[in-house]
Amino acid sequence: MLLYPSYLMINHNIALLLLAGIYSPAETTDLLPDGCNMINKIAMALLAIAGFSHTANAVEVIAYSPPFEANKQATKIHYQPLDTASKPWKLCAVYPHLKDSYWLSVNYGMVEHAKKLGVELKVLEAGGYPNLDRQQSQLVDCRKWQADAIILGTVDSLAYENRLTQLTEDIPVFATINYLDTTDPDSHDNVMARVGIDWYEMGRLTGQFLAKRHPKGSGMVNVALLPGPQKRGGTKPVVQGFYDATKDSDIKIVTTLWADHSKELQRNLIQQLLASEQHFNYIVGGAVAAEVAISELRTKHLSGETQILSTYLSHGVYRGLLRGKILFAPTDKMAQQAMLSVDQAVRYLEGKPLNKDLAPILALLTPASLDSDAIAESLSPAEFRPVFHVEAP
Repeated sequence: MLLYPSYLMINHNIALLLLAGIYSPAETTDLLPDGCNMINKIAMALLAIAGFSHTANAVEVIAYSPPFEANKQATKIHYQPLDTASKPWKLCAVYPHLKDSYWLSVNYGMVEHAKKLGVELKVLEAGGYPNLDRQQSQLVDCRKWQADAIILGTVDSLAYENRLTQLTEDIPVFATINYLDTTDPDSHDNVMARVGIDWYEMGRLTGQFLAKRHPKGSGMVNVALLPGPQKRGGTKPVVQGFYDATKDSDIKIVTTLWADHSKELQRNLIQQLLASEQHFNYIVGGAVAAEVAISELRTKHLSGETQILSTYLSHGVYRGLLRGKILFAPTDKMAQQAMLSVDQAVRYLEGKPLNKDLAPILALLTPASLDSDAIAESLSPAEFRPVFHVEAP
């Protein structure tokens, strides 16, 4: 049995902060006991080893059967990622945007697994959920690049109804993160596999956490809901899940404000809320809204009066959890999902056994409960920056 110094165990979350890029080594020095400045390097080395271990070992995920069906059965499996590809396949990944650290972490997961397998990866991003035309043109760019497979994080679940063949011809498509409807024949024939959670669950779990704090008869509390863009991404099911989970509690959703996931737009919404005469006990929003709310509440001296929940994880949300500024966030392990999508594409191209419908096991995070494995499977490291092209060796 390995025995770790007590300061290593006590400061494991500080090490995770370094891994996630939430604090720099210099910034964490003030958080450490005297004489423990070297823990920064030690912790980062330990976590780097842990990260490589996650890559090499099987991961526990959900496999659905039959795939893509509404009435499908979920089974926990131990999924073994590939170690290498038989040839330098060309994968083209298309994201809705890279505006926040959620999609940065997706980028990280894909880049790392592409490097490990020895395949070429081209990354395109649409610049935001309203930019459907741009994303469609990017699929054509993937085709012109002669991609062997396309990994698509769609801007809209119905955006490609009866359109994929026109845009991608015979290139196999792999849906990632955001739900892509496959009920029409064209999508059904072109989408070979997918990785993603039901965003309804992310909203439901967030609402459930709040409903348990304020059961019916305990006294009404006011909530402002800032889910993100109104007609794109997973915001609609998130909102429905939150409503369903809180309908029999003393949660009153006073207002719902919509905007794309940019700090400027979300900051405008938060300032609009705080300028009103309405008191809010909680702000519940996407990661960008939650991050912005921390600073805006502090500026208005309202940090003790209005509390924050996020419907998904980011580096800033994780920092907020560690500081007790954010009460709750679920994570769908986006870096792991990205790895799985690359793995699915290569398995398909090589004719290897393929689980066609996969999802991560959701983890629930609070300031008192921060699972280190879930964080490692979710967030990109501190030094990681967006990568748009991985060369095959």
